[in-house]
Amino acid sequence: MKSQLLVLAAVASAVAGFSPSPMKMSVSDQTSARRDFIKSAGAAVIASTGAAAFPSVSSAEVTVPPQFTDYSFPEDWGLSYKYEEDAAKVRGHMVTATGLGKGAARMEDYGKNMKKEMVDFVSYYRRFPKVAGKPSFSTLYTSINVLAGHYTSYGFKYPLPEKRRKRLYQEYAEIEKSLKRGR
Repeated sequence: MKSQLLVLAAVASAVAGFSPSPMKMSVSDQTSARRDFIKSAGAAVIASTGAAAFPSVSSAEVTVPPQFTDYSFPEDWGLSYKYEEDAAKVRGHMVTATGLGKGAARMEDYGKNMKKEMVDFVSYYRRFPKVAGKPSFSTLYTSINVLAGHYTSYGFKYPLPEKRRKRLYQEYAEIEKSLKRGR
């Protein structure tokens, strides 16, 4: 939407700059008019390329599932030291942790195991430039910081607020796409 408005503004300023003026202008006025046009057209081009270079957050809406209290407690905590497997496993455990509601069975144990797994994952894989440069890693790192920050601030017994859950589910979707592409 923003880029369409910027392109429209650039076209309008280009048309206005080249349209004939009903008044006779002196040579210095014509030069001044050209300079004004170049300034305005240049600003419009810079604004439109800036919008293209820095796209906004994806507008795809992610549905946030309702919180749950009944789940199967995983027994596969820890790393296998194979990035794709570990990233998928940590992401899966984080999705479950994000969906846990107040009063879920073993919620505190789940949170403690989750935080240890997240710390182990980040501290191991951030040392490798090939892994640390992947989009899936950087997005997963961001999600880990959000969830770990929640645990640090509120403890393991309290569920995540709706706004934070929505953001995390959007990031989980991005991570899943990146992992499927091998990135």
